[in-house]
Amino acid sequence: MKASLFSGLLIWTISVNAYAQLTRDQISAKHEGLILHNQLKAVSAIPFLTVAAEAGDHEAQYFLGESFRKKNHYMSAEAHKWYEAAATQGDLYAMIQLGRSKNDICDLKNDCPKDQKKPVEWLNEARDLAKPKADAGDAETMYVMYELTLEKNWLEKSASAGFALAQYWMAVGYKQGDEFFLPCKRTEAIEKWFKASAEGGYPKSMMEYAAILYEKGDMDGFRHWNEQAALAGYASTVYGYGSDLAHEPDKYGSPFDIIKGYALVYSLRELDGGGGIQARVESKLPKIAEKMTPEQIIEAKEFAQKWKITHPPLSFFPDKLSR
Repeated sequence: MKASLFSGLLIWTISVNAYAQLTRDQISAKHEGLILHNQLKAVSAIPFLTVAAEAGDHEAQYFLGESFRKKNHYMSAEAHKWYEAAATQGDLYAMIQLGRSKNDICDLKNDCPKDQKKPVEWLNEARDLAKPKADAGDAETMYVMYELTLEKNWLEKSASAGFALAQYWMAVGYKQGDEFFLPCKRTEAIEKWFKASAEGGYPKSMMEYAAILYEKGDMDGFRHWNEQAALAGYASTVYGYGSDLAHEPDKYGSPFDIIKGYALVYSLRELDGGGGIQARVESKLPKIAEKMTPEQIIEAKEFAQKWKITHPPLSFFPDKLSR
């Protein structure tokens, strides 16, 4: 339940207050836009996010800015417009993205509006808004303070307060050689934070922790966390988990369930190229189908539809503050 809840928060990123400002159709459009964004389909997400962004929803505005920036691979005028709309409403993530922008279009043309804030002003405003909340113990805002200052103590505070994304980056940092440790102590710290983050529901940490357990020979633990990441909708793991269940190949001693295995791999076709997984899916499905009857394939496709209805949307869980 805890993992499912956290995954849902990552997928939707919608507050109760935001719901109050949107109609049912606008909420539906926002949901669809966020799903597409998390499936790395920025261009497809734009029209859906625009519906809620134009209605004044700051989170939709932020992700619309993200989608335009990813589409163009730079801070375009459209991206800046929507980041600024979100930042004006106090969205800390939008302020950070504006603060990171070094080559604004209007700067290059030397025609920025006189009242347009400079990047450093957005960063200063974000710090002023975030610090009191972080000092009061809000775990996510502590992480925001880390992004603003790059001071490791904020990351540690956020991780210690239970923010799963901060715990993930603590583990990644130690894995990459941050700080001085005796070899065994470094290994313990990496495992500690990946485990905490996995238990907090972050799918990328689930797979990192699963890999640690695999190296230790704990195959039951590996299979458990591999399954949990798939249940959370982590697209990369759904592919691997489905392949394992279909024994195509059988690497980890997973129980043979060819209906479910085919269904999970088949479900990834809806990504339609998002995340670059399409070629692997199209290559894997015929191999699994060779072991199946036509009736089993029909059953598996029906299973895939039921899975989609009863589980979180497929996602690659991209960082909210992408570079």
